[in-house]
Amino acid sequence: MLFRQSLFQSVVERLSDEDIDPTAEESPAVSHRIHGMPGNYLADSLTTEPQEATRLQQAYLFLMEDGPLEEPAAPAPPQAQAPVIPAHLVRLSLEEIAEDLGIAPTDDRERLAERRRQFAKLNHPDRIHADFRERATKRMKIANLLIDEAIRRLP
Repeated sequence: MLFRQSLFQSVVERLSDEDIDPTAEESPAVSHRIHGMPGNYLADSLTTEPQEATRLQQAYLFLMEDGPLEEPAAPAPPQAQAPVIPAHLVRLSLEEIAEDLGIAPTDDRERLAERRRQFAKLNHPDRIHADFRERATKRMKIANLLIDEAIRRLP
């Protein structure tokens, strides 16, 4: 009876002819095992002979100091020491920072970029203790200003 029927109707008719009972359908067995791996590898590594375990424990205990085990003393909490300001962070004037940079009139762009990187390694606020970040930020601003001005004057 496939004539004058839609595809859907023909599929429904064939399924009803097969008379499939949905409750009788067998579901595949669920396995938590990884196919291709032996199932007993963990059990083999956990089972040791009692004599072997005792021998290993005795060898370990032999290496320990004699006497009862003592609880280690709790370390003293670290003393909060006031951070010491680095000497270069005290130098905040334009002349001092220019001296620290060491910009020469013969420096080209590459050399000025290298001077900026070297200065930032020592003075960048992210590398300085939080108490001195404001000073480091000021030094970096002035140094960047001096280097940018030197780059602007290049031919």
